[in-house]
Amino acid sequence: MIPSIKIEDYSYDLPEERIAKYPLPERDSSKLLVYEDGHVSDHVFRDIPSLLPEGSIMVFNNTKVVPARLHFQRESGAHIEIFCLEPVEPAEYATAFATCGRCSWKCVIGNAKRWKNDILHAYNPSSDPAFAAMDLKARLVEREGQTGTVEFEWLGGESFSRVLEICGTVPIPPYLNRETESIDLERYQTLYALTRGSVAAPTAGLHFTDRVLDAISARGIDREYVCLHVGAGTFLPVKSEDVADHPMHREPFVVSLDLLKRLAGRKGKIVAVGTTSVRTLESLYYVGVSCIEKGHPEDVSQWAPYSRTYEYSPQEAVGAIVSYLEANSLKELKVGTRIIIVPGFRFRFVDVLVTNFHQPESTLILLVSAFLGGDWRTVYDHALANGYRFLSYGDSSLLKRRD
Repeated sequence: MIPSIKIEDYSYDLPEERIAKYPLPERDSSKLLVYEDGHVSDHVFRDIPSLLPEGSIMVFNNTKVVPARLHFQRESGAHIEIFCLEPVEPAEYATAFATCGRCSWKCVIGNAKRWKNDILHAYNPSSDPAFAAMDLKARLVEREGQTGTVEFEWLGGESFSRVLEICGTVPIPPYLNRETESIDLERYQTLYALTRGSVAAPTAGLHFTDRVLDAISARGIDREYVCLHVGAGTFLPVKSEDVADHPMHREPFVVSLDLLKRLAGRKGKIVAVGTTSVRTLESLYYVGVSCIEKGHPEDVSQWAPYSRTYEYSPQEAVGAIVSYLEANSLKELKVGTRIIIVPGFRFRFVDVLVTNFHQPESTLILLVSAFLGGDWRTVYDHALANGYRFLSYGDSSLLKRRD
């Protein structure tokens, strides 16, 4: 039942000048495209509170981007870039960030062929004394092509999160074609970012300001939060001709027991801020199925939604998770997902999506197409014809699901 989808059918011409290289001076001054039942209208993002369904639940991803890009230098002078993806030892994010002296991470390694398994020293071009005092080193434990497991070691008794703050840089997307600048430290982060762990921002949330959030609450719309740590693979174009051959990487997520109870008894529409929130919410159904059939939650596999027919209601699925957490005196669900959302996917929770405009031939375009019943070109053709800015620092859209 895995769908055969040709990725070339989800391409479009994106001129370089339409990619927003920098954010606008005000977060909420971006354009907002609204799609409903095949019709498109133009707005400004700060108007979004009045455009949301009354009585809805709005779900945000409060993950926090970490300065996960580190630069090292071999004795030969060759530079090696190491991009931390997920912790290996310790394996839990909070513990890994809090650890002192030594830890290991799965990483993307730039210029990997130049690294001959010797010990690397962190590159400190500005001769920062705090940087130098840490004497940060890297050792390659295991190599897997352009990725591998890297062990870091440092002095001074500081936590690894502090090491990254001093020695690392914010990993802005490569399609911006520029180096990280001081503006990115503030603007490549949502105002409500809380839990460290992402290597890419959940960019739909970058438009929200305090006044917009306050106006949403003033309308009686409930603001809730999940946490999915965004991996580097999320925004990559699909390289295989058939989407069935594209591997999705695991991303861990956390959902509170209180929110699960709200979802089990929900009455209003659910508005997801960003594709990461969609993937989190829709993964809950399959976690719930695992609780029903196996008695415990399991990671969601990439093609689980398409592997069989499911007869359980969303309320039954979420109710099973609630029962499991309560029986085990747990206050939150912690699990992972590799879910891919493509045309033919059956949405069980999300009714409205707030999202930016994504790269051609990406899994995010596939998700938008699935959400709009295949009508993604109406949205993108309008955006291209009407001066919208694209990708991470670009404009936004409010999409109402079309089955």
